[in-house]
Amino acid sequence: MQKLTVGYSTLADRVGNIVPPPMQKNWGVSIVIQNPERIAWRGERLAQLMLRDDVEVQELESLGVAKSRNRNIWLAKGEYLVFGDDDVEFDVDGLTKAIAYLDDHPQYSLLLAMAKDTAGKIRKRYPKRIQQLTRYNSAKAATYEMIIRVDAIRQLGVWFDEEFGAGAKNYLGDEYIFVVDMITAGGKGVFVPILIATHPEESSGSRWGTAKDRVVRAAIFTRVFGFLAPLVRLAFGLRRIKELGGLKNLLLFVLAR
Repeated sequence: MQKLTVGYSTLADRVGNIVPPPMQKNWGVSIVIQNPERIAWRGERLAQLMLRDDVEVQELESLGVAKSRNRNIWLAKGEYLVFGDDDVEFDVDGLTKAIAYLDDHPQYSLLLAMAKDTAGKIRKRYPKRIQQLTRYNSAKAATYEMIIRVDAIRQLGVWFDEEFGAGAKNYLGDEYIFVVDMITAGGKGVFVPILIATHPEESSGSRWGTAKDRVVRAAIFTRVFGFLAPLVRLAFGLRRIKELGGLKNLLLFVLAR
């Protein structure tokens, strides 16, 4: 059995951007391509990747990053799965340390780690210490920071909500919802300050400022907190009022409008 599967999600016209880790003993690579328009994607770069014994490629005739993440969970042959995008590069030493932590702490079904940008700057303000994940401290989770224990997640019946994430109407929040659903189902997650990935500074999760962004973020809190969502949106919005664009937009955010 593989120890780790590195599961990439990409679009047909971006598959050539993937730079997987060098081949490692007991590691595998799974590439799921979203291709509803059936674009030709078998270029020279992918042909080189497919020469590797550890690479598996599957095509979907659908759009939506959550769908391809879910397919990676199905395809994973490793004990653990880390989620990658076509613009993410992973650190082998960091992944090895994260795997060792999960080996030593079998109670955790998910580990959340850290990432830097291409200039070497840590991408966000991470906790200084190890801490257990809750629905109140996981909203900034990114998929390329997440490593799951595959069998545990399958047994919990946790999948990415395909109504959220890039390619869906609600184009944010799939990672946060996944973490919360895992906790709700009885799983445990942990943040460990280990650097595992490099990702460009800009990402979909950093989007603010438009009415559409506000509505999508409001929908995420409704999905996670149900009838308590307005109160949580108020508390969250007061901390991010500048990004929301002032008091009027804060009120609209609280009302999910």
